[in-house]
Amino acid sequence: MTNTGIDTGADTKDLPVTVVPDRTLRVKIIDACGLACTFCHNEGTPVTTDNLGRAAGDFTGTPGRSGRVSIYLANNGAGFLPERIKADADFALALAAVRGSLPTSEVHFTGGEPTLHPELPALVRIARRLGLTVGLTSNGENGAAVLPECAAAGLDRINLSVFGTTPEELAAVQATRLASPKLAARKLDALAATIDTAARHGVKVSANIVIPDRDHVARVLRVMEEYGRAVTVRMLVNLEDDGASLAAMQEVVDRLGAVPVRRVITAGASDQRVRYRLPDGRTLLAKSIRPVRLPDTCAGCRFNNERDCQEGYYGVRMYRARNGPFMVGVCIQRMDLCLTLGEFVMSRRCAEVREFREEEAARLAGLYEGVRTPGCPEPLPEPVVGAQLGAPARRASFIRVKAVGVRRRGRAFLICWAISSGVFLLVSHSMS
Repeated sequence: MTNTGIDTGADTKDLPVTVVPDRTLRVKIIDACGLACTFCHNEGTPVTTDNLGRAAGDFTGTPGRSGRVSIYLANNGAGFLPERIKADADFALALAAVRGSLPTSEVHFTGGEPTLHPELPALVRIARRLGLTVGLTSNGENGAAVLPECAAAGLDRINLSVFGTTPEELAAVQATRLASPKLAARKLDALAATIDTAARHGVKVSANIVIPDRDHVARVLRVMEEYGRAVTVRMLVNLEDDGASLAAMQEVVDRLGAVPVRRVITAGASDQRVRYRLPDGRTLLAKSIRPVRLPDTCAGCRFNNERDCQEGYYGVRMYRARNGPFMVGVCIQRMDLCLTLGEFVMSRRCAEVREFREEEAARLAGLYEGVRTPGCPEPLPEPVVGAQLGAPARRASFIRVKAVGVRRRGRAFLICWAISSGVFLLVSHSMS
């Protein structure tokens, strides 16, 4: 078998490289989901409906009445239940606070299942008004109903998680309560309708398919055949790979006659991918995990080894705690590291993330001669939470200030942030 680069071997080391600085904030906007996949990490949080009334420390990640799981919960120290995030001024302020402390150009909505959120278009609209690109990860079960309005609000793309291409395949990875081929067939019909709706409304679509072994090769080929150019397929390596996953991805590449054309590396996070071109011009992506760690936070972690740290440092995630504050985390296997939003933006960990992103971008740019590094802004200085709820700013040398208006309970506010100074402001303001 010819090595065409899945394992980043000889055929990919000489490929042109694009280094993309990590500028993404993942936001878990909802916990509800209409599937019950047996391998779900649920963004590191407990399944809320199965843990109501339990205290932190007593949360369970094993199937409850919903049949859903959270596979890392037994050991990750999660201390809160996730709440559905409302499309309100609090959410706008939370996004502005993160953007004021970390270079952020994109927000990516996760769940649960984001398309079940009753205010999804409004959430998209808020993020867009803050100048953020918006994407989401979905199983597609409700996309046909909500994507037209989301597209109008500015949704850029949707990453569809494909857990099966036949009713039998999908039913096989569901909890007993939902392991019905008839139900799975309806879910697959909804997925197809989501793809069609997204394509008609100009929303970019990718299909994420985890490939544990060669038994899953056929489903990738089916997606490529069925959806043609409407979908870009992204093969994902199994996080518990012992070599079988990479071998299966290699078989897909070989059977399609795909040729590697570029490596794309996310600086400051563990994501990397190889882009392939098919004989008919279509694109195929093979995504894998780099062994990336935060230098201080990860150094003494009990999971910091090749066996236990499954996704490396993947990026920053934001949640809303049930009846509580926004929370920010850096690892779904270490939810005990989550901080409240206010704590995070002023923390050494936030500075560590920012510095690590900048240092990795510089290191990778130096490593790969002629590297493309798109969208890499000047580094931010140490964050300042200035004029916080009316307090005077400690530094006001703004270079670029952007403002948006939001309304809350009949009052209007002006949210301002200065990208160069890491400052965000909340000002009561009269808006017509």
